[in-house]
Amino acid sequence: MCGRTACTLAPDEVSRACSYRSRGGQRRQPRWRDGDADKYRPSYNKSPQSTSPVLLSQRHFDKDAPVDECVLASMRWGLVPAWFKEDDPRKMQYSTSNCRSENILEKKSYKSPLNKGQRCVILADGFYEWRREEKSKQPFFIYFPQTPSGSSQEKTEDQDDLATSAQSKETSERACSAEGGAFDSTEEGEAPCEWTGWRLLTMAGLFDCWTPPGGGEALYTYSVITVNASPNLQSIHDRMPAVLDGEEEVRRWLDFGEVKSPDALKLLQTKNSLTFHPVSSLVNNSRNNSAECLQPVDPGCKKEPKPTASSKRMMSWLTSSAPTKRKESDCCESEQQQQKGKSKTPLKSTGALQLWLQGANKKPKTN
Repeated sequence: MCGRTACTLAPDEVSRACSYRSRGGQRRQPRWRDGDADKYRPSYNKSPQSTSPVLLSQRHFDKDAPVDECVLASMRWGLVPAWFKEDDPRKMQYSTSNCRSENILEKKSYKSPLNKGQRCVILADGFYEWRREEKSKQPFFIYFPQTPSGSSQEKTEDQDDLATSAQSKETSERACSAEGGAFDSTEEGEAPCEWTGWRLLTMAGLFDCWTPPGGGEALYTYSVITVNASPNLQSIHDRMPAVLDGEEEVRRWLDFGEVKSPDALKLLQTKNSLTFHPVSSLVNNSRNNSAECLQPVDPGCKKEPKPTASSKRMMSWLTSSAPTKRKESDCCESEQQQQKGKSKTPLKSTGALQLWLQGANKKPKTN
């Protein structure tokens, strides 16, 4: 299952992070649907009923849009079927935050959106899952492995350390920004620079559009499709999100015109492509929203873990280098104020990833 996620990038960063290649080979950045960038709220701890960034085909909103054009939208987690007759979606008596891949064609709530081609990709830094233990549950943060994007930096014996990897990505991102290409819109015909920051997790989902019976604003909602857990995650939980690994799988899942439902369903496979590390029980409460939710911990050690050589180098780099020019959204700044005085590591303008790195002094488990 998938009941908690994190997505800490600002709206413009989400757009850059899920850039894609058109059928003609041009790299594009999906635009946000009108007004939806303001509805999205970056968070270290998202739960069902919250709003998340979702990637889908522009043709769902504009029938004349190119077949390969994607758009970003903000949707509420927990699918509300179009046929739901109550005047308040909160009156639903069952959970639709997850949809089992095996039951899609058996459940009316999911079969109808699937037949209409209403497929989407839910974007997140990663998701949380809990492993049952004798007297408690140990939470883990699960995500795509983050690998160095350049070869200019000298390799070290612990280069596989997530912190070192992410440092390399941030350095590359800063260099790209300094060259002027950055990730912003470029002149016509010029491709934007490829994203080198945190690799977002891309999860297959279905969405629907519900309108109150008495009229009113349409509500877009989604469900995360789940499959059996991969071998390296089975010790944590028996289910996992259906991960779309790579641009081609994302493209095929979203292209409901060319890729019909039977072929799209074949993409929903268990993939042994994720890594994880244990995190603090702070994430158990969805009201806790700080970088501490993501920080690696040692479940068997109550003391503060000692910094590694890699984390020391990283901290030196963070304190001596000018912060990346990130365009933090107003909503992110608003959450800063809400968190001030309640968390030791609130969101800051230097970027969510840097804040996470400052506490990442333990190696993630990759087994």
